This record gives sequence, C-alpha cells and structure tokens, in this order.
Amino acid sequence: MFNGIHRAGALVMLACALILASCSPTSEEKTATRTEFNIGWSIYAGWMPWPYAEQTGIVKKWADKYGIEINIVQVNDYVESVNQYTAGQLDGVTVANMDALTIPAAGGKDTSAIIVGDYSNGNDGVLLKGTDSLSAIKGRKINLVELSVSHYLLARALDSVSLSMTDVSTVNTSDADIAGAFSSPDVTAAVAWNPQLSTMKQAPDAREVFSSANIPGEILDLLVVDTVTLEANPNLGKALAGIWYETTALMQKQDEEGEAARAAMASLAGTTPEMFEGQLATTFLYADPESAVAATSDKSLIETMTRVRDFSFSQGLFGQGASSADAVGMAFPGGKTLGDPDNITLRFDERYMQMAADGAL
Repeated sequence: MFNGIHRAGALVMLACALILASCSPTSEEKTATRTEFNIGWSIYAGWMPWPYAEQTGIVKKWADKYGIEINIVQVNDYVESVNQYTAGQLDGVTVANMDALTIPAAGGKDTSAIIVGDYSNGNDGVLLKGTDSLSAIKGRKINLVELSVSHYLLARALDSVSLSMTDVSTVNTSDADIAGAFSSPDVTAAVAWNPQLSTMKQAPDAREVFSSANIPGEILDLLVVDTVTLEANPNLGKALAGIWYETTALMQKQDEEGEAARAAMASLAGTTPEMFEGQLATTFLYADPESAVAATSDKSLIETMTRVRDFSFSQGLFGQGASSADAVGMAFPGGKTLGDPDNITLRFDERYMQMAADGAL
C-alpha cells in the first residue's frame, strides 16, 4: 500500500523545520559550485519515477553527463522530507504546491519549482454517507487532516455550493486513522487522499460528492530545489529534468517495457501493479515537457496559487508575522509575480522544462 503520509499539516511541519534550520549550511557553503546533491522523495504515485530512475541507472546516466552525483533519498515520512529540505539537509524534494508555499517559502527559504510533475485528478475526495448531494454536507462534522490539501479541497467544495467553512465543523484525523474512523457509523463525512480514499469509498452507503477532478490543476505535485544552490549549479537542474522526462516517457509506453516500468514502480511503492495503475488513473501526469511548460506558463497557475495562498493565510499558515496574504511573494514565467515582490521565496521556474522541450539538455 502507498504511504499514507502525503501533503499534511503545514503548521506542524513549519515549526519543526524552523527548529531544524539551525543545522542549515551557511550561505557560502550553498553558493559554492558543488558536485554532489541530495534529492528527497516520499511514496506517492506521481513521485515513483524518481526511485525507479535511480534503480535503473537513469539517474547516474544524466548525472554523469553533467559531471555531478545525485543521490535520490527516500524519506519514509512526507512531513519529514519537507522538514529536511527546509532545514537544508536536502537540496531538493518532492512536495505539493500548497506545502511548498506554506513551509519552506513562508519560512523564508528561497525555493524554485523546476518540475511541475502532475496534478491530483481524483486522488483526493470528499465523501458523505447517505446522500449523493454535496449540499447535504451542511451542519456535518468532517473528518480530515486539518491544514492540509484535504482542508483546501473541502473549502473549494463548500464554495462550489455556496457554503463556507462556518457551515461545517472539522475533526482533525491523521491519515493513518481516517479510514478506520470512517468505518464508524458515527462518522458521516470525510475528506481523504489515496490510497485511504479508495478504501473508504467501499464503506456501506459512502458516496464521493466532490474530488480534485472538479478542480483540475489546483493540487499540484512538484520537484522543488533550493534556489541559491540551483543558481550556483545549473547543471543540477538540467540533469533532474533529463532524468524526469526520460523516465516518464518510459512509463507512458503501452508495451511490455512500459508495463514493466510501472510494475517496478509499484513494487518500490509497496503495492501491486493493479493498485498502482489505479493510482495513476487519478493522477494527471505531465509526462512530456511541452505540456508542463504550458501548464506552468498559463495564467491559471497564478489564479490557482492565489486561491492557495488566500486559503493558507486565512488558516494562519504564514505565521504570526504575516499581515496579509501578500506576505509571501511568488514568481512565475514571463516576469509575473504575486504577493510581495521584495520577498519572492517561491519561484515557478520553467527554464529546465523548456530545455527538455527544446531538446537542449
């Protein structure tokens, strides 16, 4: 089964990351030209190309091309992987867009999203018992991982039927416990992500009334890299883009080679090929660089990140020092910015994806 810890509790992660930050490398250490880098990942369908690429030698192939060494480091806990990146113990990490904003970026770590890998296209959902109507959620207690993308998905679901967060109450439930909680007759509403979501859908009288497929492109999964490290070592970005697109092209093949690649990824994720295929079916993978560049350059990304940052600020995820949702600045392709232009700490950098699209890696 997939690791259930995916895209969770940003307040806890931010607090831990700030404690760990004292262990970060100095500015001189980070700006120096280097030859060895550590990229963290945790188990999730859209991130399994990374360990597969390492297992098959694709990582070494591209690292060797640029005269560097890249260590693809598994971190069993998603929370911990983001903390380690924020503290400077990893040079890059796989992370969801909301968490990239509310943890490293909000904590002052200048972060570049160099690969927009996929978006959740049904991997996250809102479940109710006894009804197919989302409007029936009004007045219910909703079990979910608070301050996570599940909380964001709930807010978007409520807005779609002219309700607000004040029309419901939430019950903070860990991802490890949510499937068990939903099996109780007393729990009639929940928000969860796969694989727990798939299990919960099988509960008697359970109905999915809203999912991330209703808000395509809003729950994004990224590879982010420390901006200072990237600017001093651009070959790292080139190698990572080469690794990603060679691997995703392979896993998209509808032949024996592609099937074997996906089966190997399933094994690395600790699940069956059938379950992994099911996960991929609700993951919109930007497998080719042209589509990734288009998505990153589209104005809809700014609209998405506006919603994400407004929600994050409303939940206090920018910290006590933030006076408005503009406190954390973001940069997008074409010189566009959102928030404080003097405090840009999250950058959607399409350069390396564009190199892949142009065959220039």
